[in-house]
Amino acid sequence: MAVLITGGAGYIGSTVASACLDAGIVPIVLDDFSTGAREFVDGRISYEGDVADRALLETILDAHPDVEAVIHCAARIVVPESVADPLGYYDANVGKTISMLRVLAERGIDRVVFSSSAAIYAADDALGIDEAGLLAPQSPYARTKAIVEQMLADAAAAGQLRALALRYFNPIGADPTGRTGMPSPAPSHALGRIIAAYDAGAPFTLTGVDWPTRDGSGLRDFIHVWDLARAHVKAVQRFDAIVTPEAPFLALNVGGGEGTTVRELIAAFTDVTGAELEVVEGPRRPGDVAGAYAVVARAHDLLNWRAELTVRDGIRDALAWSQYWTTRPDSQEN
Repeated sequence: MAVLITGGAGYIGSTVASACLDAGIVPIVLDDFSTGAREFVDGRISYEGDVADRALLETILDAHPDVEAVIHCAARIVVPESVADPLGYYDANVGKTISMLRVLAERGIDRVVFSSSAAIYAADDALGIDEAGLLAPQSPYARTKAIVEQMLADAAAAGQLRALALRYFNPIGADPTGRTGMPSPAPSHALGRIIAAYDAGAPFTLTGVDWPTRDGSGLRDFIHVWDLARAHVKAVQRFDAIVTPEAPFLALNVGGGEGTTVRELIAAFTDVTGAELEVVEGPRRPGDVAGAYAVVARAHDLLNWRAELTVRDGIRDALAWSQYWTTRPDSQEN
């Protein structure tokens, strides 16, 4: 069995590809390498280009008739950037997805696993949230994810495809075997910014200290990226059993199932490293929310999946990856 993974040279997509390989599923990677790393596709079947390129998609599907599903990870994902360039985000995340889905529907490939986001939820109360939670995306990035979910649900209702949306919470860490990790030199998520401050010997700016949480900092549900990748494998393996013609669209939370505040993340980081980190407080970033943690019972029941790695595991693997990525011989060329 083969799957097409869009964005398969990115942080999540490349780790999903590794998990597929480990499970005996052949990943076919499509990536434009705007943010992904070419070394993540070494030894893997890969194509360079845009998900909206009809001719390229036709070429890939002609060459790989055993593709049975698409895992759609390709997207622009930086919240502040989406606030500054909403039209660019709608074009990349919504418009190009429509173009891709038209080709898939024409080719009879009706299994789509969509890389969605917990950012689509109303998350101002820092509470547990399940799939029935109120949707109230607070940034253009989050709204693109909500729009694509609705688009998939409508297309599924019309019989054009079947889709499973995995609503990610906050991935951290790296492939524990060291194959892939975060390729960005300046990742925007909390742990990435903590590591960058630590490496530079600079203070870490805690953005937002007046949220309605137990310590005033934002609350996040951190999930190890390897656990997230395993959830994708389960989604492909269990797809036909849980996404049926009678219920052709399904959304599942994929998170650790508990909340960690940013202050608690800092404390875990200093515990893992044994080093103190200077922290300065700053204002909220545009588009940020208080946060929430995932209620993941549905994923447990339907996918037979649960997160197995801890926040500290994620920190250790992220640190190991960061050290490798910044010191490898060709680091100045990427």
